[in-house]
Amino acid sequence: MRSPTTGASLPRFDADRLDRRDPTLIGRILPAARAMTRAYFGLRVDGLENIPMGPVVFAANHNGGIFGPDLACTLSTLWGALGPHSPLYALAHDFPMRHVTPLGRAIQRVGAVRASRANADRILDAGGSFLVYPGGDLEAYRHARRRDEVVLGERAGFVRAAQRAGAPIVPIVAHGAHRCAYIFHEGERLARALGLKRWARLERFPLALALPWGIAPGPWLPYFPLPFAVRLRVLPAVYPAGSEDARDVRERIRALMQDALDAMALEARS
Repeated sequence: MRSPTTGASLPRFDADRLDRRDPTLIGRILPAARAMTRAYFGLRVDGLENIPMGPVVFAANHNGGIFGPDLACTLSTLWGALGPHSPLYALAHDFPMRHVTPLGRAIQRVGAVRASRANADRILDAGGSFLVYPGGDLEAYRHARRRDEVVLGERAGFVRAAQRAGAPIVPIVAHGAHRCAYIFHEGERLARALGLKRWARLERFPLALALPWGIAPGPWLPYFPLPFAVRLRVLPAVYPAGSEDARDVRERIRALMQDALDAMALEARS
């Protein structure tokens, strides 16, 4: 592949590489990212004192799909707390990392790596931390009436990675981000009919009301997020014992996140 600007050959894209993260680039975009999330989304954060030193698994709830504001809000918050040079990665879905190579190249520079258990282990073994959205598309594309529900699904690989490395899991809860678009149909049957799980690892084909399209079909169509206020809460670290069932730990974390989201929703209404 050749660069469209220089004509030079680009190295073959490898979605699993950890050395493509560019701390200088992150340092340059961090001020703009923080200013945007504060000005447009009114971002407020509490609980930063709960972030421990060393390798950490940050497990967050996912909202609004591929262009939801929770990722920008959470990453800029963690970059600011840890510093751009801290080896923080984000486990990214197969779609951008395997099917849209230009997008994969771009987000790899800010720490994205293909979501897999092997990559999670490699990051922790190298002394890094990672942000993961265990609920994936099941949570990101949930119906608007479920916006205050934490859906982590059946995945527990992030817990097993933490147990293997002896790393803590720090839950991060976002409130308000799911209102950036109004998802009125989750599209489970349509996703099955299109075979999305087989070739794209997706189980939802949502329909949403979103700018500028009006009705935005599918999980990949970019849209302009609505400027609803977003709040993040970093919860105290969970230290899972190696002998615990990973599914039990996942459910304990989900319950903690749900309690926090319930409280945040109540605070927002008062």
